[in-house]
Amino acid sequence: MLVGLRSVKGTHYAQFRGVEQRLTRVVGALERISRALVQTAEGPEALVIAVVDAAREHLGAEWVLFALSDGRLERTGPRHLMMDSAGAVYAFEGVDSAIEPTGLPDEVLNRLNDILRGQVARLSRPVIDKHHVHVPVELNGEVVGGLSAWVPHTHGIDPTDVVVLRILAGQATVALLNAALFDESRALLVQVERAYEDSQRHATHLAERNYELERTQRELSAAMRQEVLNTERARIARELHDSVAQSVLSAGVQIEVCRIDADPATAQRLEVAGKLTKDAVEQVRSVIYTLNHTPSAGAGDLTAILEELCSMHMPADLSTDVRVIGKQRDLSHELQHAILRIAGEALFNTAIHARATHAKVALTYGEDDVRLTVDDDGAGDPDHMRRVMRAATVGDLSGRHHGLANMRSRAMELGGDFRIRRSRLGGVRVVVEIPTEHKGTMS
Repeated sequence: MLVGLRSVKGTHYAQFRGVEQRLTRVVGALERISRALVQTAEGPEALVIAVVDAAREHLGAEWVLFALSDGRLERTGPRHLMMDSAGAVYAFEGVDSAIEPTGLPDEVLNRLNDILRGQVARLSRPVIDKHHVHVPVELNGEVVGGLSAWVPHTHGIDPTDVVVLRILAGQATVALLNAALFDESRALLVQVERAYEDSQRHATHLAERNYELERTQRELSAAMRQEVLNTERARIARELHDSVAQSVLSAGVQIEVCRIDADPATAQRLEVAGKLTKDAVEQVRSVIYTLNHTPSAGAGDLTAILEELCSMHMPADLSTDVRVIGKQRDLSHELQHAILRIAGEALFNTAIHARATHAKVALTYGEDDVRLTVDDDGAGDPDHMRRVMRAATVGDLSGRHHGLANMRSRAMELGGDFRIRRSRLGGVRVVVEIPTEHKGTMS
């Protein structure tokens, strides 16, 4: 073996030493590239600075320049920066940690202007001079900028240095693209967050408007029920004044006329009867005043209003009860109005015409409809009432008996049905069935 070493030419050792030095430089370059790569997470500026610094350290350069051409990769940054031999960073704009350039070498400024202005025709390939090296920055086969370095006269440029600079330039381009994509995704995320916040605000606003609408609907429903009660009070007061009070007054006048011509015994009894009629008139007037001036008990639900209607219509010798069947739910204003007006008309007829002692009102909530029944034990004839209703529907009966026709009309306008039957109590049963969703007028 010793003999073999002696037989090796002296130049072989020098070549080996040269290869070893180049390999050492390459390994060092790879280490610098690795250090630059880990700066990707710090953002594009930190990575580009790390790339330029790796090139400076690898070449021992006096100046290193990285720049992108105007109009290329416009949404990326930084657009350019320079670094001197001490590692100080210079830039005209867009780099937070840079120094304002002053006294830069002309060759560095000229190269920067050439790259910025897109004068890359002669820079589209690597340039290797004795003390200068340049590699293009490429994207999809198109030159978009350049990476240049100037080394001292005591240093030389090795072909492996070009490979190292190409790797660094490519990494810088990838970093800038990633940064642009990150900025776009962040902007998109901000837009999504803003859209979500807007949708939340809109949802809150709609919930508030919906609550206000429901409250308004309840207030309108209460006002509608109040209107029905007031209308019923006014009608009863008017009927009492125009019929009952006038009839009692007329009876009192006739009694007084008869008392004048009667014998003493009869006159005495007629005088008592006259006083009774006067008392009856005063009582009727008191009831009329009460009906016209007593405020409503409040905006109760449909059942409470039906109970109040019963108490308004029924005389003292007529008992009533109201029953609700099924699960109560909100009904439309027009449906509630129709039910209350039909119930009021039916109860008024019972109180005035039926000579009944008991009446029952039942409100049944079905799955798709609501059913109202009014029963009494009076002397009414269903067949006669149906004939009167048909006659009132097709012609005028001098203003009489239109209540039945009106009840039927209200039910049919909402797509419902109106029937008059014999009640199990012995009198008349009024039946109204109306769908909870308006389906149009029935023929």
